[in-house]
Formats: sequence, C-alpha cells, structure tokens
Amino acid sequence: MRKLMVLLLFVILAFGVLKPMGAFAVVTATPSPTPTPTPMVSTPEPPRVDITQKTVETLGPLEKLLKEQALGSVWPFNPIKYAIRSSVSAGVPANTIVLLLLLPIVAFVIAFTRNVIGIRGFGIFLPAALSVVFVAMGPIVGIGLFFVIVIVSTTVRLLLRKLKVKLQYLPRMAFILWAVVLGVLGILFLAPIVKFSDLSNVSIFAVLFLVLLAEDFNRVQLGKSAKTAINLTFETLILSLISFLFLTFQPLQRYVLLNPEVSLLIIALADLLLGKYTGLRVMEFYRFRKLIRS
Repeated sequence: MRKLMVLLLFVILAFGVLKPMGAFAVVTATPSPTPTPTPMVSTPEPPRVDITQKTVETLGPLEKLLKEQALGSVWPFNPIKYAIRSSVSAGVPANTIVLLLLLPIVAFVIAFTRNVIGIRGFGIFLPAALSVVFVAMGPIVGIGLFFVIVIVSTTVRLLLRKLKVKLQYLPRMAFILWAVVLGVLGILFLAPIVKFSDLSNVSIFAVLFLVLLAEDFNRVQLGKSAKTAINLTFETLILSLISFLFLTFQPLQRYVLLNPEVSLLIIALADLLLGKYTGLRVMEFYRFRKLIRS
C-alpha cells in the first residue's frame, strides 16, 4: 500500500515546468534587381508528446475530446465521466486523469506477463513506476539513468563488502543512496557539456523517483545471486517497456478517458479472472517441451 501511494503521488506530481517552445527562424529576403536563391529554413522536429507534462500538446487534444463527447444522464452509467469533467473544469490536468486510469491496465499487463507468460521482474510496483518514468523522460534516457543507478548502487555495495565495512541496513542504504545521487548528479552535469538536451530537460520528480528505486533494487539483490539479479533486471526493463507502450498508445488513452466506467470494470473483472489461473506459464511450456512431448 505504501508503494502504491508513492506511485500515485509521483504520477500526480510529475509535472515539470512547461517546456519552452522553439521559435521558428524567420528569414527575410531583401529585394534586389537580380534573383536570389530562396533560403532553406530547416523545420525542427516536432516535440515529443509527454503525457506527464502539462503542455498544450497533451492537454489540448484531451480536453477537446471531453468537450466533444455527448453525455446522457449521470446515473447509472456516467458518474465518473461527469466527475472527470468537473475536475478538469476545476483545473485538474486531463493527462493526470488519463495516467491514473491507465495504471490499473499497466498493473494487469504486468501481472498477466508474470502469471501467464512467465516474465518475473521485480514485482508490479517497480516496472509500473519505471514505465511512468520512461513516459516522462523517454525510454532511452530512462534506461540510461536506470543502468547508472544499478551500476553505482551495486558497485558501492560490493565495495563495502570487499572492504569489510559492516553497517546496519538503514545506514548502509543511506550511504548507497548518497553514492547514487552523486552518480546521477554527474550525469546531469555532463548533459550540457555533451549537448544532450533530452537529459538536461528531464523532470526532477522522475530523477528523484529513479534514485529512490535503488533501495528496492538492492533489497531484492541482497537475497539473490548476481545472475538472478541481472535476469530480473532485464525482465523488469522488458515489462517497463511493454507498459510504456500501453501508456503512450493514444487510442487507449482516448478510450479510458471517454469510457472510464467500462475501462475500470473490465480491468477489475480481468484481474479476478487472472487470479484464478493456475496453469503452466508459456515459458514453462518451452522449458519442459521435451517432457511434454514424451
């Protein structure tokens, strides 16, 4: 429950400062008696639509969808629709509501891949949180920072073990988080030097959340072997990328916003049905294929 509350708080607070829009260069040609070649104006790439940011690119289409949808009476089929419109009219960003409505879908997808397919990962909370971070940062930057945090935290933990520095759990985790913060700060300080604007414009809440994830990673890693921890890490990244695709799939965003009652009801029923599944996983069928054939 504590982790779920932290994740919901991160989704609500993960709205950075409105990104400045790049101005188009205006080229004026001075009239002359001889023809001059038309200057070529390079068209900048369209900005990446970030559903976690309160920008015109995200709020405009979502609020337009709400205004265009015709509603019937409030009861019994439209109470959440009217509540959403009331909240948006009061100033709640529509993309916040969309992210909250998509989180149950992401949780179901992660649970489905674990119970039916066999991809384990670090539970539900960590892949879901990483998927929201990937939406805020972009998958490349998010995966890069995630690897930095994993490498720094693992290196510090192994160094403490090699030096035989015995610390209690909480002071040791505090020291590891201190090292992780230094590593992330170093990456952010290098961003202007290497002219990597995507990294220098990341939301502070996404960075802080990635830093806090180091504690969960190290807690799981303490009771596992290095090979198992690496496998779980890659499986977590796979689950996070799959969840990222669901969070950024615009038809799904529009559907959950316009049909929240149906979406929540379907996911609740799907969770109950998934909880009753006790068969073999897909990866287990592959692992024991020779035994099954015989």
